[in-house]
Amino acid sequence: MSTTTKIDFIYLSEQDMIRAGVTDMLACVNTMEEMFGLLYAGDYRMAGPNNDSHGAMVIFPQDSPFPNMPKPTADRRMMAMPAYLGGSFCTAGVKWYGSNIANREKGLPRSILMFTLNDPDTGAPLAHMSANLLSAYRTGAIPGVGARHLARKDSKVVGLLGPGVMGKTTLAAFIAVCPHIDTLKIKGRGQKSLDNFIAWVKETYPQITTITVVDTLEAVVRDSDLVTYCSSGETGDPSTYPIVRREWVKPGAFLAMPAACSLDAGMEEPDVRKVLDNTGLYQAWFEELPKPAHHNVPVIGVRFMDMIAEGKMQLDEVEDIGKIIAGAAPGRKNDEEIIIMSVGGMPVEDVAWGTVVYRNAIEKGIGVTLNLWETPVLR
Repeated sequence: MSTTTKIDFIYLSEQDMIRAGVTDMLACVNTMEEMFGLLYAGDYRMAGPNNDSHGAMVIFPQDSPFPNMPKPTADRRMMAMPAYLGGSFCTAGVKWYGSNIANREKGLPRSILMFTLNDPDTGAPLAHMSANLLSAYRTGAIPGVGARHLARKDSKVVGLLGPGVMGKTTLAAFIAVCPHIDTLKIKGRGQKSLDNFIAWVKETYPQITTITVVDTLEAVVRDSDLVTYCSSGETGDPSTYPIVRREWVKPGAFLAMPAACSLDAGMEEPDVRKVLDNTGLYQAWFEELPKPAHHNVPVIGVRFMDMIAEGKMQLDEVEDIGKIIAGAAPGRKNDEEIIIMSVGGMPVEDVAWGTVVYRNAIEKGIGVTLNLWETPVLR
């Protein structure tokens, strides 16, 4: 058997990623659904002692004697997110994540991301790719998977907070799985982002015939079949996170929360079904974070972990979407139940969608081939 020590990999720019199908939301939703099946079966690994960690973050101090050290400004993150995923994927990878809300003043996205896909046997790189779209679409697809299994089939009205990237991809995923959507209520901070978002919706989804800009969270939630909060902001004080009050929520509503969120006492009651993308992810966060953990990671699943620690809820009162997808737990039980799903984001999602896009690129001859070495100098 002949062997070669030569290693090539492909580089995929953002435009290459688009040509390779990274913005195909229905395909992304289907890929995420397959990924959740593997999560439920246990055919995956992430970082940390429980193999469920979100990743490893570099944290900058408030005061540093070094003038060039970055300051811990809003949404300042530098983070490595590694994972392995089995099944039809059988790949490993890591997303490197740099984020700073002040990037917007420079005309740059809040986050700038790269993803490296690897052969899990040798560790050799298969691809190095622009990951902003990869990350945005896999994040938005998760609420879509949830809506496919947990939203009412006749859902028509979407209430959305945060007309940014996450808002776009979450809406795209809702529309991919709920064909009757025709109404959008939207709340944002600035007129420019609202105008841009509305123009995008009109161009991309002509089936949405009613678009209303609203001024309050109550208006976002009230009478909506699907609700999502996608706004970014400061963490630390849950009283400043966007809240959902039970009195606002329509019976039968499905709420998917990929960003900061807090709940009133009514929404914390046990008759509101609480679904997580992966319970282990939140348990890992809870172990890693100072308590209460929701002060440090603002997604609502972390609040559920705090509630369990405080004796306000039992662990078996939270459900994994993977278990529901696998048919081991029921989806929506009736047209009246209220279901809220926390979306935390996991590197296995990047590995899954990155693998699909990489294979598309190889099949279509997209990307630039780069050589690592013909023969390694050190071995």
